[in-house]
Amino acid sequence: MTGGRVIAVGGHESDGAAALTGVLGPEVVRVAGGRELVREVRSARADGERVCVVPMTLGRDPSLVADAARTLLALDASERAGTVLAEPFATTAHLVGWLRTLATRVPDDRALLVTAPSGDPFSDADLFRTARLVRQYGRHRTVEVALLGGDPGLAEGVRRCRALGAPRVVVLPAAWAVPEPTGVPHAEYGGPLLSGSAAAGVLASRVREAQDRYERSGDDGVKRALAADHDHGHAHSHGPDGHDHYHDHGHDHGHGHSHSHGHGDRHGPGPDPGGEHHHRTPSHAPRTGAEPPVRHQGAAPDLVPSHRSPR
Repeated sequence: MTGGRVIAVGGHESDGAAALTGVLGPEVVRVAGGRELVREVRSARADGERVCVVPMTLGRDPSLVADAARTLLALDASERAGTVLAEPFATTAHLVGWLRTLATRVPDDRALLVTAPSGDPFSDADLFRTARLVRQYGRHRTVEVALLGGDPGLAEGVRRCRALGAPRVVVLPAAWAVPEPTGVPHAEYGGPLLSGSAAAGVLASRVREAQDRYERSGDDGVKRALAADHDHGHAHSHGPDGHDHYHDHGHDHGHGHSHSHGHGDRHGPGPDPGGEHHHRTPSHAPRTGAEPPVRHQGAAPDLVPSHRSPR
């Protein structure tokens, strides 16, 4: 973004943006959100710079997107003018594709251990779903999950893979903050998830799209992002008896409403690849239509996954 400041906001996937150091260039400001985000935006706007905020989730942290939007709403009108909120860095569909690319470099007799820092129970559950899709469309018989700071942890994940007969275990990073498994017997590192040039290319694409949308229609991306975590969490985890809740969709009905439904309905135009029933949101689940590939010099070619196993 020429003449502007790019601010990358990190959550549990990047240890509050700390793990983005060394991945993003020095020209990108890295913050954990909240007051840090407000301070950076105000500083840029005071200097007359345009601002683009990019939530650096890889698809497992929709709350990061919504929280960034709520933070920007707290700014006054002069600070919000010229400030845009980009689409999340990636979706879980991108994450599955990138992990599959890493997996193609791993010998068939190895087990894959998809690893990320633990978040809330729903983010952790998404990691298990991601690992299942990596296995479904890959050639490795054993694909397990490890949650840094959670259960199963890294050592337990390696033990499970070994118990299933794998001679060696390759740790695939499904987040920005995944250290190499030094000191863990029979484990080796299969990352990083993206090279620095590939990450820079995706980031530049998100910034360019956000700026073009703002200049074309005046859409700063904030209103849409407020609903990013709408279907994430206990409030939308519903059992066989259905559920009642009130929620604001971000558009005017002229009234609030409450509704109940069971599992006889279908959300979305087709079946979910993992056979699960859930609401779809852009930052929380793979899209049914493939996003056009991002092409840039030095980037990994498989930025947007196909749901067919490479042969």
